[in-house]
Amino acid sequence: MAMTLPSVTSGPRVLALANQKGGVGKTTTAINLGTALAAIGEKVLILDLDPQGNASTGLGVDRRSRRRSTYNVLVGDATLSETIQETAVPRLAIAPSTMDLSGVELEIASHRDRAFRLRRAIESLANDYSYVLIDCPPSLNLLTINAMAAANAILVPLQCEFFALEGLSQLIKTVEQVKMTLNPQLTIHGIVLTMYDARNNLSAQVVEDVRSFMGDKVYQTIIPRNVRVSEAPGYGKPVLLYDLKCVGSQAYLRLASEIIQREKMLRAA
Repeated sequence: MAMTLPSVTSGPRVLALANQKGGVGKTTTAINLGTALAAIGEKVLILDLDPQGNASTGLGVDRRSRRRSTYNVLVGDATLSETIQETAVPRLAIAPSTMDLSGVELEIASHRDRAFRLRRAIESLANDYSYVLIDCPPSLNLLTINAMAAANAILVPLQCEFFALEGLSQLIKTVEQVKMTLNPQLTIHGIVLTMYDARNNLSAQVVEDVRSFMGDKVYQTIIPRNVRVSEAPGYGKPVLLYDLKCVGSQAYLRLASEIIQREKMLRAA
């Protein structure tokens, strides 16, 4: 018997930051895009769905204070509202993660609703937030599938390096499979190029290749390599709090504006 697919409600806009490659800037983008959206007036929730919990640490959430986490939400021990913690950034909250998440796939694999646990949790938030950003793990596992099943759209951070396009086709294929089977509304919102080094000819070539391959799906904003962006997580702060005037902070503010502009175009279409 076919399973009835739960609908994606008209609550917050849910963007999953996904790329099965590690080290491409997913968590950094989740933290700083969330902060930038909050800075321009949006109410934002970050869902840390990576067992490493770096988004939680980068927003100053001590591991000892994570009594409830996204793990508890997925296994049904807690509601999403019970896990949410406020951050030092006004209008930005986070549902933290713990290492327990690394074993959640085995715990829920036998349940028929295993791919929809996160979607149902987000639906319970009603209209408390305007944006929910999901920081996915660096793999295409059940956690990422839950994020894609819950999301309105995928935001893909892509590092400006030699193998940037390697794996992108696999991610696109996975998005199409999820769209056909779990979430008919899912789209790719955009691709954000990260860790751009203007001194490196390779970075410019990667930008050109990705734009020719993905067209206007690539955001105009490019996130540069910036030592302040790298330093900020060590202080438990997004870079916009650590150094607002640095080029990294300014790039994330531009990205937030571009995403909101793209959202307006999508709603008008």
